[in-house]
Amino acid sequence: MTTIDFSNTENAFAHLSDAELKKAAWLFNMMNKPALVKYGSALALWAVENGIPMADWAVRKTVFSQFVGGTTLLDSQPSIEKLAEYNTLTILDYGAEAKESELDFNHTMNENIRAIDFASRSVKSIPVISTKVTGLIRFGLLERIQSADALSKEELNEYRNSLKRLDAICYHASKKNISIFIDAEESWIQDSIDHLVWLMMRRYNKTRVVVYNTFQYYRHDRLGFLTESYDRARQEGFMLGAKLVRGAYMEKERARAMELNYPSPINVDKNITDDLYNTALRFCIDHIDTMAVCNASHNAESAMLMVSLMDKKGLANDHPNTLFSQLYGMSDNLTFNLAKAGYRVAKYLPYGQVKEVIPYLIRRAQENTSVTGDAGRELVLVRQEVKRRGI
Repeated sequence: MTTIDFSNTENAFAHLSDAELKKAAWLFNMMNKPALVKYGSALALWAVENGIPMADWAVRKTVFSQFVGGTTLLDSQPSIEKLAEYNTLTILDYGAEAKESELDFNHTMNENIRAIDFASRSVKSIPVISTKVTGLIRFGLLERIQSADALSKEELNEYRNSLKRLDAICYHASKKNISIFIDAEESWIQDSIDHLVWLMMRRYNKTRVVVYNTFQYYRHDRLGFLTESYDRARQEGFMLGAKLVRGAYMEKERARAMELNYPSPINVDKNITDDLYNTALRFCIDHIDTMAVCNASHNAESAMLMVSLMDKKGLANDHPNTLFSQLYGMSDNLTFNLAKAGYRVAKYLPYGQVKEVIPYLIRRAQENTSVTGDAGRELVLVRQEVKRRGI
């Protein structure tokens, strides 16, 4: 039985210099203060959006450097190379979302294609890129499609153009031997996204998993959707790609459900979410010969469960249909201890200009002050390593 010590801070932070470690300790200490994060996030967003002098610099020197690889692909190269030194893969993510214009959508498509080309030159360290459909398609159009409203001629044309953009990215990934994660988003556009991802998986996952859908387990209906997706994929002769996450839109989902007076799609407590997530993980490993899974979690129990399931099934630690993933700058105790044990594990590495990635950075800051206590956990581990090093 494989055992991994996720409390081993020497492995977890071996990639950080003493100065980088002390900076991380300072940053997580700041993020452990909810009021500071609440008002600081609002101020940072306002300052960046309004071009306030020094705002970009201040963000880049703090949360940006912790959670983002760089402003461009080339700027991210040192981060990618450092991860590779420690047997850790990279998932590239151009940080664009919630765009509104055709110009922006085409720019995002071209940036994704550039990322695929960049990854294909380093396929052993960058096997996957990630994208958000709202970087390619207007949010309001996705809402219209999901509500089953009749689309105008202009909207139909807009939808066809959007489909072409997504298809161009997936086609390019298939030709370059790269895979693509398509992120989950809000429940009121997710059915529209699921349909688009389904079209892409059916087209490109015939011989290997090129396209992955994302399943958010803070939603109570996603376990059933996973098993249905798998059955449909088998019936239609292709492989399912499943990226499992707990989710990132919980507060927004509950607030909207309350405001519009419909049943919340969110589980009533975290224990139910954990049970659903781990059940989904068991399902995926049980069917790993005919699907691929990414355990995209910061939960140590879920990571150890997958290690145990792979062990019991006799799978190699680096089985090509398995992947663990954590966000860049977080849960290094999981990432680098898994990597040390020879598992396929990747850091999800966003890149882009500060104004592009600021929504992502604010979510990370808010996530780290939530009831899950992520900042507190990170801070304890970083401080343990500071003490161990005697710095």
